[in-house]
Amino acid sequence: MPPLSDVLDTTLASFSHPLIYLVLGVVVLMLTIAYLARPQRVYFVRHGQTAFNTERIRQGALGPLSEDGRKQAQAAAEYLAQFPIRAMVASTYERSVETAHIIQKILKIPLSFSPLLIERRNPSEIVGKKDDDPAVMKVVDQIDRIYHEDDFRYSDEENFVELRDRARKCLDLLASQSAGHLLVVTHGIFLKMIIGYLLNRERLHAGDYAKLSFFNASDNAGITICEYNPAKRFSKTRGWRVIEYNITPYQSEVTTTTLRGVPRIPAPIS
Repeated sequence: MPPLSDVLDTTLASFSHPLIYLVLGVVVLMLTIAYLARPQRVYFVRHGQTAFNTERIRQGALGPLSEDGRKQAQAAAEYLAQFPIRAMVASTYERSVETAHIIQKILKIPLSFSPLLIERRNPSEIVGKKDDDPAVMKVVDQIDRIYHEDDFRYSDEENFVELRDRARKCLDLLASQSAGHLLVVTHGIFLKMIIGYLLNRERLHAGDYAKLSFFNASDNAGITICEYNPAKRFSKTRGWRVIEYNITPYQSEVTTTTLRGVPRIPAPIS
């Protein structure tokens, strides 16, 4: 039997050099396409509880986690450790930054920050005020709890159209990432907008989002797992699907047992 080297030399000699390069080029191209077309997982995490959440105070950019919030972030990190997550990106708001750092200590993955992931901007009139304040309730009723036109604006808040546009930009950016398994730390209202837009795209209108938001809680440190499949990018959801929603791997007064995707009514304050 001739040695393997002789067999290879004979095989290669039977091809012209241009044909060899063509075959190798096709193989490399096919491997590249297969790599780029592989499904990607995105693990969305809402930040841990803050003192403002507990007191039902409307928040802006500032406000650290409470002690319970830090424990929730720790529990989320321990749950996420089972997945092959390679990178994390978080909102620039204080509560999300702190949540991300707690998770990073366990997962030990690269961490970056993006203002694209911040919470919806509340009207300045209600920031720092309690949710049961009659003046706040009046504003919230108008922007969150009644149906209105997509472009309705109360004052200086981020309105529905702007929030939906930001969700589209966020999903487009995430779809272009090559991490394979990416962790995203964000906020309750914006996360629900991402999910609403992911499922409905431009068919999502303000009335649809109001129902989705009210009937689907997004708990502090809740985990939502989504998948993007480039091979299905021409589908109605542009290749996106929700695998699990609002996993809460901890126990509290709200979650007396570990919940897996069980919605609560009404949805909690952001």
